[in-house]
Amino acid sequence: MFSFADTRARRKPGLTPLIDVVFLLLVFFMLAAQFGRDVALPLSGVAGVGDYTGPPRLITITPETVLLNGVVTDADQLPEALAQLTETPADAIILRAQSGADVQRLTDIVTMLNRAGFTGLILAEGAP
Repeated sequence: MFSFADTRARRKPGLTPLIDVVFLLLVFFMLAAQFGRDVALPLSGVAGVGDYTGPPRLITITPETVLLNGVVTDADQLPEALAQLTETPADAIILRAQSGADVQRLTDIVTMLNRAGFTGLILAEGAP
C-alpha cells in the first residue's frame, strides 16, 4: 500500500516578526497623533507678547505683494510703517500668508522684522 513518511512535529511560529510589526505600528500611530494636533495661540499670554493694545497690525503676505492692515506696502518700508503702529518692539504683530505665498517669502519677511527689532511676531493661518 501507501508508505507515508513519519510525521514531523509542527514548528511553532516565530513571534519576532509579529513583535516588529506591532512596534512599527505603535511608532506610526504615535507620530500620526502628533501631526494631527491643532494648537490655537491666544493673542494675550503668548510668550514674550503682552495683551494686544493699540491699532491693528496685520501683515498679509501674498505671492506678489505685502499688505499692512489691507494696504499694499513695500516690503522694505514695512519696519518703518510698523514702528508708527507699535509702542514697543515687543508689541504683537500678526503675520498671515495667503495661499500661493511660498515659505521662503514668509521667512524673508520674518527675518527682516526680527532684524528691525520686532519680537512679538504671531503667525496665523492664512486665508484661502
